[in-house]
Amino acid sequence: MSTPLSRFRTIAVYEGISFVVLLFLAMPLKYLFDIPEPVKYVGWAHGVLFVLYVLTLAHVFFADRWSFMKGVVAFALSFIPFGTFWLDKKLKREEEEKLAQHREKQVA
Repeated sequence: MSTPLSRFRTIAVYEGISFVVLLFLAMPLKYLFDIPEPVKYVGWAHGVLFVLYVLTLAHVFFADRWSFMKGVVAFALSFIPFGTFWLDKKLKREEEEKLAQHREKQVA
């Protein structure tokens, strides 16, 4: 987690996991089985992770000079179940392509 992008990607995955657990485990327990405690704790953890997601998104947005639209899409994907996982895959691919280009420049 040495770069703003790697920190963002890590937080994005954790935020996505907490969102999926909240939606597909904690909320059904609350509303189908009248067990509200998981929503309280998972919801709290998800809230903290969401704030970290937004903060690290802002950091990578400015540090890597993302376009406005790329920032908006990254923000919007946090509201879609599994959206942050898709974003992580895409960002990983972009990061690998940049590293490959950087290596090519060093060899040339």
